[in-house]
Formats: sequence, structure tokens, C-alpha cells
Amino acid sequence: MSDVVVFAPSPVLTVTVEEHSAGPDIHVHAGGQGVWQARMLMRLGASVTMCSVITGETGGVVRHLLEEDGVTVAGPTREGRGAAYIHDRRSGAREVVVEADGDALGRHELDELFSATLREGAESGLVILSGPQGDGALDADTYRRLANDLKQAGARVVVDLAGDRLNAALAGGVTVLKVSDEELHDDGLLDDPSHPALLRAMRTLRSRGADTVIVTRASEPLLLLDGEGFLEITPPRLEVADTRGAGDSLTAGIAAGLARGESPREAVTMAAAAGALNVTRHGLGTGDPEAIAQLRKEVTTRVIDDQSESDMPQPDTGRVSPDGLAALAQPDDEEAER
Repeated sequence: MSDVVVFAPSPVLTVTVEEHSAGPDIHVHAGGQGVWQARMLMRLGASVTMCSVITGETGGVVRHLLEEDGVTVAGPTREGRGAAYIHDRRSGAREVVVEADGDALGRHELDELFSATLREGAESGLVILSGPQGDGALDADTYRRLANDLKQAGARVVVDLAGDRLNAALAGGVTVLKVSDEELHDDGLLDDPSHPALLRAMRTLRSRGADTVIVTRASEPLLLLDGEGFLEITPPRLEVADTRGAGDSLTAGIAAGLARGESPREAVTMAAAAGALNVTRHGLGTGDPEAIAQLRKEVTTRVIDDQSESDMPQPDTGRVSPDGLAALAQPDDEEAER
């Protein structure tokens, strides 16, 4: 039995070309939202089962890479085109050579994947529902059914979704919802950028089926709403190398804390530290657990009185320099671009 189950319907084979003094350096890894979450979960000491449909030749490579990293893979295997991309970063910027979402899931594959997720999730008791590669991979209502059935099976459900998938998961009921303010705006749930409007949107999300709502706001402090009220969470401000994957690291930090027996209010401090460290790195879902533990000590929290929240002074959290961060984390050759 794994500590956490990650529903990742269509993991991605990633091929990235980097510049090297001896010539082009090619990196091949498993990727996608669920994979990056699983990677950070394992860094934080949690065991992971990933429920996915493994498709075609690229899917076979993805399965091998995941299992080599220690992830247990559950779900059906099929022929067809798997999700994959090739990116060229030799110029220093990420240039897309080709991206393929792969084939949509058929009814039989989806039934098998659903059953595997329900079985593994009921045994583990903690599931992250992550999005697929591409909008057409599977019906959004799958997330409603999964959230509802996992809840009925006694599992806690963490979601990091947007759009129709977010709405569907809420209709099923979730333990923790993580979403960004940009996603709320894009989904029409936040048409006013003011702080009072954001708190109202969070209350609406909670009333629609989320026990705890966590909203990220780029470089601004995170916000959390649960049955006790609002909490503001401020991580240390680190120099940014790449923001991609920070949200997935944050979601993984929440799940890792829950797996250890922490409440969402407790787990969110580790989540904030994991997300903060990830932005200093080029590898997605990567980070040294000892560095995250040290950064967690620098995360501050403040209870928000939503009747007087318009006056929102920001706590002085200090700043961790790149040199200070380097003293916390040891480099890892295997943590190149995923």
C-alpha cells in the first residue's frame, strides 16, 4: 500500500535538449502534472502509486522511467499514440520542437483506469486528482465520479484542477482544493482583483464542495480557507529560475503532510516551502528534502479577520539568498530538467 495515490490519466514522455560543452545533451524523462507531483512526494518521503493509462511506445518508456524512480504504476496498457514532447533549450529559452497530447481514452481504458484508481485509493486513503495532457483526453465528469466514489470509500481527495474539471470535482466533494487566482479569473469565478473579492470566491468554492481551499497568487502570500476561517501563508522570497512545476510541488507538499497525519493548516507550511524551493530549480517537481525542511521554518502564517481584511500588512519574512539556499541543498545530477 502506498502513502499517496496520484490519478494521472496520461503521463508524458519528455525529451529536452540542453547545451553542453561537448555537444548537445539529451534528457529523457517522464513528465506531466501527476508525474511532477509524484516526484516531489517521493522527495518528501512518501511512497506513491500512479494510476495511468500507458499508451504505445512512448508509454512503455514512461512506465519504465517511473518504475525506475520507485513509483508503482497501476492501470491499463493499450496501443496507440502516447503523450510526448520535445523541447530545445540550447538557446537558454524553451523552444517547442513538437508536442503531442496522444490519443483520447476509450470507454474500456477509462473503465479500467477508474477501477484501478478506486481500488488503490480506497486502500491508501489519500488521492491526488491531477489533470490529463490535453483537453480531450477524457470527460471532465470523470473527476466528479472519482471524487464522489473515493469519498464514499473513505479516501481523502486533493485536487489541483481548473475549468470544467475543477467544477466536476467540487460537485463530487474534495478534501483540499488548490487553485491559482489566475485560474479563478480565467474560469469566471473571480472578476474583481480585489482582496475581498478573492475571499468571497474562496467562500463560494468551499460552499460548493471543498473542505479546505488554498489559493496561490504568484509572488503574493498563499491564502487558505477551512472551517476555522482564513489563513495567510507567506513563504520565503527566493530568486526565481523557473516557475514551472511550483504549483505541483505545493500540491505534493500538502499531500505529503496529510500522509504524515498533519492537518491542511499544518501541511500548507511544508507545501509553501516545497513550492518556494522548486522555483529556484530547472527540474520540475524537484528539491532537496533537507532544504525544504529548513525553508519550512521560514514560512510565516497569519490569521485573517475577513471582516477587516482590507488592511493587509505583509509580515516581514526575510529573504534567503541563492548562496544561502546552496548551503541547504546538495546538487543532484539526476535532477536535471525533467
